[in-house]
Amino acid sequence: MKNEAELSGHVALIAGASRPIGCAIADLFGQSGAVLILPFHDDWPESNDELHDHVNRSGYDCLLQPCDLTDASQVDDLINQVEKTYGKLHYLINNIERGGMPIVHGSYDLPVNKDQWELEFSTTVTAKRNLYRSSIGLMKKSGPAAVVTISSIAARVGRCGPASILFSEGYSAANRSVGSFTEQWARESAPTVRVNEVMLGLCETRHGERTRGWSLMNESQRTKLIDHTLLGRTATPAEVADLVYFLAVKAPYMTGATVVCDGGYLLGGDAVAEKPDGDLT
Repeated sequence: MKNEAELSGHVALIAGASRPIGCAIADLFGQSGAVLILPFHDDWPESNDELHDHVNRSGYDCLLQPCDLTDASQVDDLINQVEKTYGKLHYLINNIERGGMPIVHGSYDLPVNKDQWELEFSTTVTAKRNLYRSSIGLMKKSGPAAVVTISSIAARVGRCGPASILFSEGYSAANRSVGSFTEQWARESAPTVRVNEVMLGLCETRHGERTRGWSLMNESQRTKLIDHTLLGRTATPAEVADLVYFLAVKAPYMTGATVVCDGGYLLGGDAVAEKPDGDLT
């Protein structure tokens, strides 16, 4: 449990709170006393209902606002409402993306996927830019403030190895662009607003357990993914939320950084051989 007064008087906009990782992040900020701005969209109706119930039970000071984050005008309206109602914004958690797992969706060339490429870019790239572009002016006036953007190791892995069944080339390319956002935004928003990135690997509810893709894998495919991860497991939403909270609230001298949270997937895959005896006498 966080200090309930730590973020009293602060306002945090957290995208993607209808999904488990975003909800875990919202919980940390809400438990710390922040006012929560939680946009939601009708593409996940059951998750949206769960979010409303969860927030109502928690008693957070919260604005739940329908908003299509891929639509710049709707995002502008959202931020205008935040400024009119609260007059400030201290944290933007840019946790919005869409990726089609190849094991679920198959090829982009299938008729059922005719809009998938555009959806992955508009959600993973355009929506993040819309949120930043609309929010940064208010955040600078409210500062010190912080942006934390969520991305994926798909940016570096692409479609190779065990993750080939998880990461499409469009999703990988979209996430590669997030790193350029992180550096550019950190430069232009300093010194008042810090901007950092969390690059996620396999997580429960996100390319891990409790996803449709994970359930479609056979045991060998799951084992190869876990064996490629040095820590031998996937992350929990709570672990991701702790890192995001740290970067937003507890790391005042960090900006422009990409922190990889993947349990060692990027380093894994090849076992370390025993050191030879050598041939020197």
